[in-house]
Formats: sequence, C-alpha cells, structure tokens
Amino acid sequence: MLLIAENINKSYGEKTLLKDISINIDEKQKIGIIGINGCGKSTFLKILSGRLEPDSGNVSLIGKVKISYLPQDLEINQNNTILAEVLRNVTHEEHDIKEHEAKAILTKLELFDYEKVISTLSGGEKRKVALACALINPCDILMLDEPTNHLDSDMIEWLEKYLIKFNKAVVMITHDRYFLERVVNKIVEVDKGQIYEYVANYSRYLDLKAEREEGLLAQEKRIQTFLRKESEWIHRGARARATKEKKRVEKYEELTNREKVIDKKLVLESEKSRLGKKTIELINVGKSYDQLLFSDFSINVDRDARIGFIGKNGSGKTSLFKIMVGAEKPDCGEVIIGDTVRLGYFSQVNEALDESKRAIDYIRSIADVVKTKSGTISASQMLENFLFDEPYIPISKLSGGEKRRLALLGVLMKAPNILLLDEPTNDLDITTLTLLENYLEDFSGAVLVISHDRYFLDKVVDKVYVLEKNNEWIQYSGGYSSYLETRKSIFDEPVIKENKSIKPKEKKVKLTFLEQREFENIEAETEELSDRINRIQKEIDDNITDYYKTKDLYLEKGKLEKELEEKFARWEYLSEIDKLSKK
Repeated sequence: MLLIAENINKSYGEKTLLKDISINIDEKQKIGIIGINGCGKSTFLKILSGRLEPDSGNVSLIGKVKISYLPQDLEINQNNTILAEVLRNVTHEEHDIKEHEAKAILTKLELFDYEKVISTLSGGEKRKVALACALINPCDILMLDEPTNHLDSDMIEWLEKYLIKFNKAVVMITHDRYFLERVVNKIVEVDKGQIYEYVANYSRYLDLKAEREEGLLAQEKRIQTFLRKESEWIHRGARARATKEKKRVEKYEELTNREKVIDKKLVLESEKSRLGKKTIELINVGKSYDQLLFSDFSINVDRDARIGFIGKNGSGKTSLFKIMVGAEKPDCGEVIIGDTVRLGYFSQVNEALDESKRAIDYIRSIADVVKTKSGTISASQMLENFLFDEPYIPISKLSGGEKRRLALLGVLMKAPNILLLDEPTNDLDITTLTLLENYLEDFSGAVLVISHDRYFLDKVVDKVYVLEKNNEWIQYSGGYSSYLETRKSIFDEPVIKENKSIKPKEKKVKLTFLEQREFENIEAETEELSDRINRIQKEIDDNITDYYKTKDLYLEKGKLEKELEEKFARWEYLSEIDKLSKK
C-alpha cells in the first residue's frame, strides 16, 4: 500500500464536493477517476497529491512514497527552455540518462526544438511540456489530471502504451474511454460528494454500475412500499400516534427525508428544421498562414452525413471549419452554402459567456421553449436534461467543463440542421458525452466533427477525412478504428516493435561489442537528426509560398521524425540491457 486517505471532506461555500471519502492506493494500481464536470474530481486529486488541504480527514503516504503530478493549470517556468524545464528536478547523478529519456518523450510529443524558450510556445505545447515533466520525474504514484488534453490521436496512443508499460501506480482523471478501457484496472466515480469504486476497466465498469443502480432502484421500490404502510399506521389518528414506538416513527422520518434514487433516463432533443438538397460544398479550397495548411480540397456534404476530420494539432482542421461557417475566407477556391442551411457551430474556444448572468438567462436569450419530438420543452427543462440541477446558478460559479456544456446546449437549442463540432469532447465528462452521442444518433441533419477522441469518432461518424503530411485531405470509410485498419493495409506502415522487457530474474545479460558501440554513438545520432528536423522546419518557414517545395520538405521532415522515433526506441532497448548488466 502506498497511500491511505481517510474521511476526507471538502466544501467551497455552500457547495459540498466531498463527504467523508476514504480510499487506498496500492502498488502498480492504475486508477481512473470519472464524474460529471464540477463534481470535485480535480479537487479530490489535489488533496490526494498533497497540494490541497481537506477541510477534515487525513492523507497518509506509506514510507518514502514520491508523487509526480500533472495539474490542469500549468505550473512551469516560462523563462526556461523546454529541456531545462523537463530536467528541473533531476539530480546531477541522473542527468545524462534522464536527458536522453526526456528527449525521447519530447520527440513523441513532437517537441523537437528542445532549446526553445517556453514563453514562446502555444498553450498546447506548454501543456505537452508539463506532461513531459510529470512523466520524467521518478515517482511511486503518477497523478495526471486530463493527460490527453491538447494531444492528437497518435500522441494519445503513444501515451496509452507508455502508461500500460509503466510499472508504478497511476491515478488519473480522464474522459477518454479507450484510455479507461485499456489502461486502468480500477475506476473511481465521484458522484454527489461520494465515491464509488469499481475494480474494472471501462466496459466492465458499465456492467457493474448498471447492476448497482438496478439494486438501488429495487431497494427504492421496497422503501416506497414500506413507507406507504408506515404512513397508514402513523396517520391513524392523533391519539394513536402518541403511543407509537419512537424508533419506528424516527425510522419513517429518516427514510422520508433521505436523498431519493430516481430512475431518470436523460434525453436531449431539439426541433427538426428542413434541409434542402444543397448543403455545404467546397471546391478546390486552400488555406495558408505562416505555412501551407491544405490546398485543392473539395467536398459536397450529404444531408445525413456523419464525417470526422483528423489531423495533427495546428494542421488546419479548425481553419477548414471556420471557412465553412464564413468566419474565415479561403485563399483560393469556392464555398457554396445552401439556402436552407442552419449552421450550428461549436468551436474549440467557447464564446465569452456573461458571468454576471444565470445559466437559465443564457438559455432563455436563445429560446424560452424548444419544440421536440415529444412536445414543447421549457428552457429550465432543457437545462435539467443537459445535467444542470440548478438552472438559476450564476455562470460565474460554473466550472470550465460546465461552461463548455452550457455553450454546447446553446448551440443545440438554435435548432440547426448542420452541426460543425470542433473538439466537442474537450472538458466534457462521460455522462455529457454519452448524452451528446445519443442526441447525434437521432439528429436528422449532417454532422461534421473535429476530434481526437477515438471512442467518440467510432460511435458518431461513418467517414473520416485525414489531413496527411503532404497537406492533402484523404478520405477513409468508417470510424477511427476502421481508418487505422485501412491505413495499415493500404500503406503497410512499418510499426516500431515494442521491446519486450527483460525480467531481472533472467540470467545476467550485457551488450555485445557492436551494441556497445551503437549505444555510445546513438545519442550523437539523435542530436544530429533533431538538428536536421529543425533546419528543415526553418526552410519550410522560409519557403511557405512555394507549395511544391514545401510539400517535398514536409515529406522529408516526416521521414526524419520517424527515424528519430526509431532511434529513441532503440536507445530505450539498449539502455535497459545496459542497466541490467550493471546490477
């Protein structure tokens, strides 16, 4: 056992987040913390990490347990270079070995210029640096708050494999359901101040939770039957009531005032609006900023389309959506929007919500009532159906995830017939995602989605466009998993084989003479590859208007990045043997 938390309580003002919570963390345990936005997940993780004091209760570390922690809010030195920040807490003795390990992680996160000053990075790049800092620190418990934020699909898959192989305890908050399926062996759900523990991955958790809720509903029915009988007994008359057993009356009052279990199936619906044959058509559209994003892209969106758009961060996906909604103009090509189209655009960055207003004021500013298949629904009912228990709560008191959920509801309430969703899963909890997925399943118009959430894409789309390294959009049929399979079969991409771990109990091993020479030279080789990648990037920046030249440069850069990844994988293998030979 590594950590014991006992009787933890935490409130902010009148809102109680955690009520008398206890939990243990064991060696090599991999725990996923889930729950609706604003329920207290991050607060819970901060308390476990020792960064926040509970109102009452204790958190005890067993022995000299070390914790490495990735917070939601960045805590990095803006004046440091990337490499200096990642190695900030590394001892002098470990510096050389950790430096190469840090470069391997940074390469996987596509941060190739290790000497770049952090203050010059984008928000997403800074988040990657913070993740690298957490992964490189020696620890017994690795605590991660939303580790997949700002990572594209390839990076998420790499992090998934890294954590599966990681032989220490992991506690993380995540809404990535494939992560929960493949990485964790225990799920802790935070709900109304309590926690519910399931020794399970995600699919098994769903089964166990359903069983628990069925049990609670059955218990609720028994309680209701009991209360009806007791109510008759208690109300037989004032004179008779005076002689009732005190304990029996107290039991009746206790059950009457309990927090009731409600069998409530949340359904989100909206008004259907007519959509003609002409929807959205792009003809030979292209866009550049500091570099070429894409060119010659054409698409004619079907009325019932379900399309996902995939690509590296900063590759131009958001720009494509902005072109479709008219927020940006293409450098070339034509955009045609049908007369009956009512666009609903949910952007990566939320619109500025007036925090002096209440949630219901914001929704009423869009519509007082909404027509649905089931009839007319009021604004307050729509809020309740979208998981807002307090419709009159000031927007200023909502968490970041709750504000994003409110903004999404605002988009859906405008009764669009074409939805463009840019990273809709960012900061949304699993309950909201499931509700949104069910809504999209019944949505009668077209849905276009930018997302790195593999589970969401598999569930929602039946076609994906992938922005390849040559700046061209390539179409694949099926969801994200189908795209991966198709890509492997078409391109027969080489896969870097995972190095099998060498067990300490096996006979002592050591590097061969040739492997020793390779190990001694590999660091210099990776440095040279990194320099070449940076030089090519500078050449791309200098020739941004020359499409054909930059296209070739991008292809060369991609090959070098692949070679660098393979070198780091080889270094990890040789390093492991070298360490074992010295034991």
